[in-house]
Amino acid sequence: MSVSLDASVLVALLTADGLTARADAFLRANTPMLIVSDFAAAEFASAVARWVRTRDITVEEAQKGFLAFDSWTAQATLREEMAAADIRAAEAFLRRLDLGPRTADALNIAIAQRVRAALATFDQTMASSAGVLGIPVVAA
Repeated sequence: MSVSLDASVLVALLTADGLTARADAFLRANTPMLIVSDFAAAEFASAVARWVRTRDITVEEAQKGFLAFDSWTAQATLREEMAAADIRAAEAFLRRLDLGPRTADALNIAIAQRVRAALATFDQTMASSAGVLGIPVVAA
């Protein structure tokens, strides 16, 4: 089984986060093919950069985090590029008024759908929307 990781899981796996233990337990219990999209990578970078701006971490800590992310994703994941079709699918999801995902969530769901992967997320709204759309959600 392939599993697409969203930023909430990536942040928990690669930083000291309130959900780190849960993310680590998920990886220990499962050995799926892990997929990280370039969009999820950008969201990870955004989270780390925000911590620098808010002075929760130093620039040096952020750079170490980016190195860890790059090394881990190169060794343990399949990187997936976002496609124009993902944007169109996300727009269609957003136009469905019964779902309620944010744009970033809809894009992550669309990528997982296109690559036929389950979605790993800690975001309950995203998980619910993916489930309604028939995308399997793994308990991360």
